[in-house]
Amino acid sequence: MSQEHGDGCADAADSGDGHTDAEASGDGHTDAEASGDGCAVGGREDGCTLREALDRVGGKWSIGILLAASPGPVRFSELERRVEGISRRMLTLTLRNLERDGLLHRRAYPTVPPKVEYRATPMAMELYEPLLALTAWAQRHRAAISEARATYDRGHDRP
Repeated sequence: MSQEHGDGCADAADSGDGHTDAEASGDGHTDAEASGDGCAVGGREDGCTLREALDRVGGKWSIGILLAASPGPVRFSELERRVEGISRRMLTLTLRNLERDGLLHRRAYPTVPPKVEYRATPMAMELYEPLLALTAWAQRHRAAISEARATYDRGHDRP
């Protein structure tokens, strides 16, 4: 779990591979220090803003949600169908965070049953083409990445 410091920066949470972004990079420096992003404890605020933005946009579910919301308003249930594998709870949390960061606009209609639509903001629309390019890159290199991981794991006694 992330822990915020008085400077607005937070310790990195586990990224799911057993490592954190702030783990030592082998030379005695944290990854944040080694990367020069300025978001190490006591770092500059602009570096923290960049890290927070990249964490939000690059989150496991954010790209799919932003791409799904970019063509126009989309309802919660449609996002559930389009973003494969996401739970209702994770969709709700990610939508709230994207809305909080100004990347999604939420519109609730006073109807029964309730109707809520999400749409990408102009700020999020600036990300549309780069996110499509990133997605295409990942698809093109999926096999090479899998092979590189397998090679690495064999050389480091990982199952």
